[in-house]
Amino acid sequence: MIKIPYLTALSTYFSYGLLFVFGHFRDFFRKILDCFHSSNLQGYAPICLGPEDFYIRRLFLRIQDCFGRPISSAPDVWFDVVQRFSNDNNKTLRRTSKVTRCLNLGSYNYLGFAAADEYCTPRVIETLKRFSPSTCSPRVDGGTTTLHNELEEIVANFVRKPAAIVFGMGHATNCTTLPVLIGKGGLIVSDSLNHNSIINGARGSGATIRVFQHNSPSHLEEVLRQHIAEGQPRTHRPWKKIFVLVEGIYSMEGELCKLPEIVSVCKKYKAYIYLDEAHSIGAVGKTGRGVCELLGVDTADVDVMMGTFTKSFGSCGGYIAGSKELIQYLKYTCPAHLYATSISPPAAQQIISSIKVILGEDGSSRGAQKLERIRENSNFFRSELQKMGFDVIGDIDSPVIAIMLYNPGKIPAFSRECLKQNVAVVMTAFPATPLLLARARICISACHAMEDLLKALEVINQVGDLIGIKYSPAGSDKQHQEQGAMKLE
Repeated sequence: MIKIPYLTALSTYFSYGLLFVFGHFRDFFRKILDCFHSSNLQGYAPICLGPEDFYIRRLFLRIQDCFGRPISSAPDVWFDVVQRFSNDNNKTLRRTSKVTRCLNLGSYNYLGFAAADEYCTPRVIETLKRFSPSTCSPRVDGGTTTLHNELEEIVANFVRKPAAIVFGMGHATNCTTLPVLIGKGGLIVSDSLNHNSIINGARGSGATIRVFQHNSPSHLEEVLRQHIAEGQPRTHRPWKKIFVLVEGIYSMEGELCKLPEIVSVCKKYKAYIYLDEAHSIGAVGKTGRGVCELLGVDTADVDVMMGTFTKSFGSCGGYIAGSKELIQYLKYTCPAHLYATSISPPAAQQIISSIKVILGEDGSSRGAQKLERIRENSNFFRSELQKMGFDVIGDIDSPVIAIMLYNPGKIPAFSRECLKQNVAVVMTAFPATPLLLARARICISACHAMEDLLKALEVINQVGDLIGIKYSPAGSDKQHQEQGAMKLE
């Protein structure tokens, strides 16, 4: 639950109101001018029409230079951002041959494996020579190599589950697995801030979907109790099965799931737990095994464990880990396994090698050092931002740190000013977040040196003063501030 000051909320609503009013004025005059020009639709209905089209044209395009910036190097601590320009008020952006060397605060390169690594990179190159870039086939045809079998075994051991199955895309892992696990007659209870892939997977299942307040075990229990008592709609028959969907670290908030309490509630009401560890696996926990290790939860209490390889492991794809019966069932029924091309062999080797480094099986202590460094870096950076007076959300040990901006005018101002001083940040706004809760999302890496973090803090501090986003001045009375704030989720 995010508390936004009433004055800030009012000014944000006012800013969006101005943008919408002027946008509709422009659309009105455009319709008048279009009456004098022949339409090229030839009887077809417009493909792009409606609120989404209006938002893109009148709001997003004004600041689209702050999003999707291309890079021309590995996403290391420092990377090359390609410069772009526009001759039509940001409607289209053209790339130039010039690049800007920037400090990377946006990539999910939590442990630094996305750049060249002394242990991983030679093995990946050797695998590329041996297996080629792609299997050009689904797993059930000619797409299963010895690497895929080895990877599934290593992942299962790493997350401490009996078995695992891997897929070529993290987003598709949720989208294609959930409809297989539950369908019509089932009940899905989902956290209100779950990722888009979970939402799409739940919708595609055909099950009844209910939402509980973000990270609130007490509200989860209320929802479960109510709907178990009522049963299925119209028939009131018992639910065929119930799944509770949560994330280990919520990617837009940097908050840790209250997993021990949620496990307790699910056990009480005999509901299965589906845990998405995209941002937590490899990044938190003493040995990098995610929120279960960090929060002291037995993995046997989590029925389905999902994760991706795109963050801590510097690769691509996703996995599902669970009982041997569950994994065997998914191999027979999951579309991502049956029809999609299997994960690239070099990508599979990258994951295998990075896990070995994390566990110290490469003969060094680099993995343990990386895990210690990412914790120290994340906690130091979050603490310093709070001391400066920024409204920061996210939990201790989380490598995701969100700086709240709220007002739409602050989004391009913060992004462009940081870029001028060679700091690249990621902006997140509607529809990825609620309308009032725009933010800058910082992702910390184990490879960030102290000089890098101090440089970033210096720039962010200057930009914060310049555009006025220090909503929580250092030394202010937090309790007094919360009295004049509205709660938003």
